Amino acid sequence: MLAAHLLLLLFVPFPPSSGAQLPDQGQAKNAPIATNGQPFPWDRMRLPKTISPVHYDLTIHPNLTTLDFTGVVRIQLDVHEDTSTIILHSKQLQISNVWLLIPEGLKPLWVLEYPRFHEIALLSDSVLTKGRRYEVQLEFAAILSDSFSGFYKSTYRTSSGEVRVLACTQFEATFARGAFPCFDEPAFKANFTIRIIREPRHIAISNMPKVKTVDLPGGLLEDHFDTSVKMSTYLVAYIVSDFLSVSKTTRHGVKISVYAVPEKIDQTAYALDAAVKLLDFYNKYFDIPYPLPKQDLAAIPDFQSGAMENWGLTTYRETSLLFDPDKSSVSDKLEITKVIAHELAHQWFGNLVTMEWWNDLWLNEGFANFMMFISPRITHPELQVDKFFLEICFKAMEVDSLSSSHPISTPVENPTQIQEMFDDVSYDKGACILKMLQDFLTPGAFEIGIIRYLKHYSYQNTVNSQLWESLTDKRYSGDELDVKAIMDTWTLQEGFPLVTVDVRGREVRLSQERYLKTDDQSLTEGKAKFLWQIPLTYMTSASNTIQHFLLKTKNDVLYLPEKVDWVKFNVDMRGYYMVHYAGEGWNSIIKLLQHNHTALRINDRASLIHNVFQLVSTENVKLDTALELSLYLSRETEIMSVKQGFGQLEPLYKLMEKRDMPALENQMKDYVLDLFRGLIDRQEWSDSGSVSERMLRSKLLLFGCDRNYAPCVTKATELFNKWKDSDGTMRSVVINSTTDSFL
Repeated sequence: MLAAHLLLLLFVPFPPSSGAQLPDQGQAKNAPIATNGQPFPWDRMRLPKTISPVHYDLTIHPNLTTLDFTGVVRIQLDVHEDTSTIILHSKQLQISNVWLLIPEGLKPLWVLEYPRFHEIALLSDSVLTKGRRYEVQLEFAAILSDSFSGFYKSTYRTSSGEVRVLACTQFEATFARGAFPCFDEPAFKANFTIRIIREPRHIAISNMPKVKTVDLPGGLLEDHFDTSVKMSTYLVAYIVSDFLSVSKTTRHGVKISVYAVPEKIDQTAYALDAAVKLLDFYNKYFDIPYPLPKQDLAAIPDFQSGAMENWGLTTYRETSLLFDPDKSSVSDKLEITKVIAHELAHQWFGNLVTMEWWNDLWLNEGFANFMMFISPRITHPELQVDKFFLEICFKAMEVDSLSSSHPISTPVENPTQIQEMFDDVSYDKGACILKMLQDFLTPGAFEIGIIRYLKHYSYQNTVNSQLWESLTDKRYSGDELDVKAIMDTWTLQEGFPLVTVDVRGREVRLSQERYLKTDDQSLTEGKAKFLWQIPLTYMTSASNTIQHFLLKTKNDVLYLPEKVDWVKFNVDMRGYYMVHYAGEGWNSIIKLLQHNHTALRINDRASLIHNVFQLVSTENVKLDTALELSLYLSRETEIMSVKQGFGQLEPLYKLMEKRDMPALENQMKDYVLDLFRGLIDRQEWSDSGSVSERMLRSKLLLFGCDRNYAPCVTKATELFNKWKDSDGTMRSVVINSTTDSFL
């Protein structure tokens, strides 16, 4: 108990003041200078490996009236080299007393602070011996953060206008150090035993289940939580609030609970059911039982991230977890399911097996993004998640086509650089190259490989090469396949390839270069240094059987069994690359789409629209060619192709608007309206159909009304007036058929 710790300290001497003579540490002349003016004994952003934590015993007391907190942490340490210095992290914490716990009692340690690196040094006048285990104790205090990171204050307003306060954590990537002194790097895994002091009007939750509550003087309560599994500091979590919860149990005996503010607890049912299904799916898919007895999902009123995968206590924005059947749309349901699937996938990818350092963040986030499309396909087939995977690849390509992009695996050191890794490249490109690898290896071999990876490295940290090693199995991939050699070209260099296809009879000439949007000639010339090993797929007019070809060089040739009318590469857009059809290639594709667009798969049609307009921006293709290809959209009925049509055509008239060209702008808007007029006319004004049908309806009707298309405006006005004059029963029809958010 914190009170007991404080009472004990009244009877022991304080550590020497900052002005006392410190033990001789053999400092270099140019060593960093601590806050007290003395040399700091470590000069790097990364912590030394001489000592590692084994177990944290943490007591936290947040005061939700004064908005500050106090705490005591005891850390068990393993010493790997003889040393008299312990370096760990601390940021904006007032550390009052530090002790080395020895059989004889408490031995004071000197404390130096180096704020630039968020580090403190604990100095001993005797050597800590290699191979021995020690324990240190630190007392600390701080103000609850108002920056949505670390241990921070969150608020919400009740329907009566009352403002209520809660305290919650967000430690990824480098913010645990602002909540308690710790070794705040992912490779320093340890077990955590947490106790939280609170008022009776609040509850406390953490990573592990509560085992007991103890009465303290002054009417306070202290909740004791079970000891956690071995995990990184960024996954530690605790919340003190007035939340309510609902619970269910999975088939595997795991208790799932969803927490929310009291007035929104009736919006938790969908998330609870989804979490139960998804956790059961992962338990079976990964062939590794979820290792904790419970999994909490908490909807936080003030939450900067979309969600966070803290082990056993995932946290979410309210909009990413709560579903109101009377107000939320079908796309809200899709998004909530994906976010929960992402965070629960992290319980294995990221929590059970963690990247060694933040340069390989994609091992966590790319996998979680990949799995958020794999799992709902089985648990929630009605949501049709597969139809929306293309979007994350298109989004990643938009960033990755710029000169400012970075490799998936990028060296980072300081917290700012680390935070910049949380972007579309790590998340979306990571997922897309995994999808490409899954297709190349076959889904069965890929699944076996990732299960091998998770089982072999459970509770450990990994780097890229260990994943590739796990996915390389000659029983499934053949003797000559070098997964590491292939995938290093996708993770260790930025950008992605543009593959140019030139069909000449039976001969298909292939070439690759980096696809780059820039006018900088020096950068354009630098494209030649990039080379990928590209798992190509293709089908032809002569055969719809998918063929494979690994392009390893700048130029290569493959031979077809016979002459064909057309060839389509990157089937289903399973690969993370774009294709340019040289010569008559685009014309043959256009003819096919005009004659029989369903001869190509849905994703193929969407990717063709995306590719051709992107190639206009780099002057590989003329705008006339792209517009001619888009004409087929008047017969398209699939959401992704229609959305790509809007996504590529709308910027054209917005550009004309920006350049004050009203005549061309209106001409372009009329062209788009004419293109989709037939589709708009065929839409029913009802809240029915599949997810993709509803989203297609929403996009088309919103566009038609925005363009003042008379049938659309007339019907919308009629429905609105009915809703306005009714008891509200028409509300969902009007809202969901016209304003469903569009992913």
